[in-house]
Amino acid sequence: MSEKIIKWGFIGCGDVTIKKSGPAFQKIEQSEVVAVMSREISKAKTCAEKMGIGKWYDDALDIVEDPDVNAVYIATPPSSHATYAIMAMKAGKDVYIEKPMGVTYEECTRINRIAQETGARCFVAYYRRYLPYFLKVKELATNGTIGNVINVQIRFAQPPRELDYNRDNLPWRLQPDIAGGGYFYDLAPHQIDLLQDMFGYILEASGYNSNRGGLYEVEDTISACFKFDNGLVGSGSWCFVAHESATEDCIQIIGDKGSISFSVFTFDPIILHTEKGTEEIMVPNPEHVQQPLIQAVVDDLLGKSICSCDGESATTTNWVMDKILGKI
Repeated sequence: MSEKIIKWGFIGCGDVTIKKSGPAFQKIEQSEVVAVMSREISKAKTCAEKMGIGKWYDDALDIVEDPDVNAVYIATPPSSHATYAIMAMKAGKDVYIEKPMGVTYEECTRINRIAQETGARCFVAYYRRYLPYFLKVKELATNGTIGNVINVQIRFAQPPRELDYNRDNLPWRLQPDIAGGGYFYDLAPHQIDLLQDMFGYILEASGYNSNRGGLYEVEDTISACFKFDNGLVGSGSWCFVAHESATEDCIQIIGDKGSISFSVFTFDPIILHTEKGTEEIMVPNPEHVQQPLIQAVVDDLLGKSICSCDGESATTTNWVMDKILGKI
């Protein structure tokens, strides 16, 4: 009896697919990429040839209807996630969706409803949960190293990107009908997801948002507060039009016996403060950062273990972001 193989079809051939995730699917046992799709057929062909994949398409329906494909990776901008995920699940395919899961909380609930109706599995690419760097942070935060955790703070600031100044051709991440919001909707989900993975679901959230730089229409500055189901409270501030000198990427977890500071995007050393002093902890990550999560997804689909990055847990992150932005 031959072993089951998870045979992937990719919808989307951008940088995320080629650099962060694509090669990982090929490195995992009992996982194989059999087809890729991009609306530009030349892009799909280039991606397929670069990865040694035999089939490429320019229509997502071809991926969904390909009999060789039994799982679909959706790596397109968020506005098409729900359409492609629902299409694939209704065709009996399991799905792995890039984050955020959708452009609204309501869209995420719709994806979950179809997953329940069809029995198809739905996973979302919050890959940081499975990276060694963040597993170390979680261990330190939950094993008593800093005592009882009493507060968490997210602080993020970055200067505008060069493309942000081009009002006639703004990046899709600044187009809310495609991205769900601005850079907040693209970057904050990783931060919020990590904290919920460590401390439980956020049940209350609110925020204020503003456009201070005037470079584009969507929010560029956000302040928020939130409360977890265990009573822990936290706050966050995000600014995407800061001066270079104010650049910051930090989450601080404050306990009654110490604190932990770590970055989410730059992987700076983890800083641990306790009564013993200050310690810098370096934790390397794998070459392809999505590989540990993809391994967990494949193992789940093969019935070997349970992957925690499912559609239901991802939906709560969209709910928190929508509450902070006043969308719900």
